[in-house]
Amino acid sequence: MTATTTGRPRRAAGPPPREVPQLLAAIGRDPLTAAVGLYRRYGDLVRVPLLPRRPLFLLCHPAHAEHVLVSRQDNYRKAATYRPLRVFLGDGLVTSEGELWERQRRLIQPLFSHRRVSGFLPGMVGTIRRTLQEWDGRPDGALVHVSETMSLLTLTIVGEALFGADLRGVGARVSAAVTGMQDFATTAMRNPLLLPAPRLGLRTTPGYRAWRGTVEAVDEVVDQLAAERRRAGPAADTGSQDLLDALLQARYEDGSAIGPRQLRDEIVTFLMAGHETSATVLTWTCYLLAAHPSARRRLEEEVDTVLAGREPEFADLDRLVWTKAVLSEAMRLYPPFWTLERDALDDDEIDGVPVPAGSTVAVPPYLVHRHPAAWDNPEGFDPSRFLPGAGTGRPRHAFIPFGSGRRGCVGNVFALLETVAAVTMLTQRFRLDLAPGGVPRLQPTVTLRPRGGLRMVLRHR
Repeated sequence: MTATTTGRPRRAAGPPPREVPQLLAAIGRDPLTAAVGLYRRYGDLVRVPLLPRRPLFLLCHPAHAEHVLVSRQDNYRKAATYRPLRVFLGDGLVTSEGELWERQRRLIQPLFSHRRVSGFLPGMVGTIRRTLQEWDGRPDGALVHVSETMSLLTLTIVGEALFGADLRGVGARVSAAVTGMQDFATTAMRNPLLLPAPRLGLRTTPGYRAWRGTVEAVDEVVDQLAAERRRAGPAADTGSQDLLDALLQARYEDGSAIGPRQLRDEIVTFLMAGHETSATVLTWTCYLLAAHPSARRRLEEEVDTVLAGREPEFADLDRLVWTKAVLSEAMRLYPPFWTLERDALDDDEIDGVPVPAGSTVAVPPYLVHRHPAAWDNPEGFDPSRFLPGAGTGRPRHAFIPFGSGRRGCVGNVFALLETVAAVTMLTQRFRLDLAPGGVPRLQPTVTLRPRGGLRMVLRHR
């Protein structure tokens, strides 16, 4: 299949206009279940007539992902559905567009090179060690809050590596604020009328107060980070400068420095996106390993053989092939960002279907990662599909947990390193088993979380 075809246009399958109100209600209740239902009913490419001239297209084939995210990426910008997220993140790297995004990307990209990221590993290992030591004194059979622990762990790693800050004291507050941000953004995506409320003077409602509280909690931490770094000054060695150093010293073409608001937006973006996605991956990985004991035993054998009881080093990464395969399979089944949405700038055509300018296209990695054209037994957990050589012939864009194209995640190497380190060090010390009734339900907010978090039973190895 090719995403773009020539010849006579065809009409995409999809629900008739009379079903749209019912569909919108279903999306409001559970957008992921609604998307899966549309795919199963209508196929790879679904047209939803939300507005007469601005339909929504659900695109589920790997070729569609390649078309939107790579081949024709200049025609697709971040969708209006990201507007609620922009309320919190501002114009950071995730939400900005155009010249501003290109300028910030050029500034930040070099900080995530393989060479620079490899230098973060010793700090990551130390943070993981301290976190796991908190579990050492707990008895076998104790319940541990895995999702909460992973969130605080990855937040601390981001704070130390990118901002040179110890966030352990404020970690719980920031993590809770990020959860609040996601909940509000998801609610506002389903009901955009919530967004103008502050401008209309509705500042005393419980919803507004909760929203304001999450913003203030994060902004307080951000202001503290920036103020402390300005007082201390940047690192003398440019090779050891972190993201915050780079942002504070950045100069635009006219010689001006980054403004306070833009600085805040970039810090908040990396605090949220830089820890939430990795925490989600680690949480789902723990669940899947408990549900598949043979995969866990193979992981334990690899970790025990490669590391022989010591902590991981950068040189070990190439030898931990099963560990990386497990993480990739977890991201295939439960991609942190379960959907990617774009708005078409100009008229386009995808798989013979006209896509008018102004249309919104949704490319859900959750469905692309399960497409039967690319994956055998797509619902099953099988890390061996990610072993070296196993993916021969698989469409390149059948696996897009970090997005793709120029807007692909800048921190993917950072995320891989911290998740491999966390999984190997956890495996050396513990096994985590499912608690009674512990099979989690999906909660599709901005990221794909287990609803209500994930608690598991701790066993010492």
